[in-house]
Amino acid sequence: MITITPLHPLFAAEMTGVDLRTPPDAALVRQIDDAMDRFSVLVVRDQRLDDDQQMAFAKAMGPLETTRGVIDGHLHRLKHAEMIDISNLDTDDSIMRTDDRRRMFNLGNHLWHSDSSFKATPAKHSMLHARVIPPEGGNTEFADMRAAWDALPEATQKLIEPMVCDHSLIYSRGLLGFDEFTEQERETFAPVPQRLVRRHAGSGRRSIYLSAHIGTVHGWQRPEGLCLIRDLTEHATQREFVYSHTWRLHDLVIWDNRCTMHRARPFDDRRYQRDMRRLTLEDTAPTLAQPA
Repeated sequence: MITITPLHPLFAAEMTGVDLRTPPDAALVRQIDDAMDRFSVLVVRDQRLDDDQQMAFAKAMGPLETTRGVIDGHLHRLKHAEMIDISNLDTDDSIMRTDDRRRMFNLGNHLWHSDSSFKATPAKHSMLHARVIPPEGGNTEFADMRAAWDALPEATQKLIEPMVCDHSLIYSRGLLGFDEFTEQERETFAPVPQRLVRRHAGSGRRSIYLSAHIGTVHGWQRPEGLCLIRDLTEHATQREFVYSHTWRLHDLVIWDNRCTMHRARPFDDRRYQRDMRRLTLEDTAPTLAQPA
């Protein structure tokens, strides 16, 4: 029997009674989609998936993103090109050197962000599976962008509703002082425009589409625009809007990038392995092409 139990007063829930080693049928896909539209973060414990099973589940849920927002993309240790390697491991499964360029780049995951907002057509759902977890630390925090919108003063809602922002991995990594991009990477990560306020298709609710990848606000001077984005981010990540997930081995966590932000929390990545594997569904269209 499938049960769904809320994990937070505003959003996030745990689903039990499913075994995703077998691809879901149409009825289960609808049930998961309905739960995602309601809760936006869904935790499914004890899913002992291999890469092929995780791929089969994700493909049953919708079209996958086919490109990865990474540097040195030829150094990919996983079987499937679409699978994102959220780990501190090198291609031989050893822990990355502390000065590894990829490790410096991946520290951007510690910033509040929405997956693939730097792509013209951004992400819908992300699905992250825990294969190896450290003995402590390494939580993932999620922030409810629909509740954050609802809590804004009406004057601020009217101000930001028509705004468009440019998103890029170059912007988010620059916040941490990382600017060692090749010319090809700068071309690949060229900024793309996204709405700042979105209407979530599944629930009809509005949300603030925030991310560390934002670097400019159209029509505003850059310092003024980024000051606004920082204020909105501080508002949206107040503890009342945040669910912190403590990982267990074989957890599968699904989240909706259209109405949440998330960030990784630190762990001792010099001593302990953390092997997480993510697949991501592509949204239907660029945000500017979607109904406002």
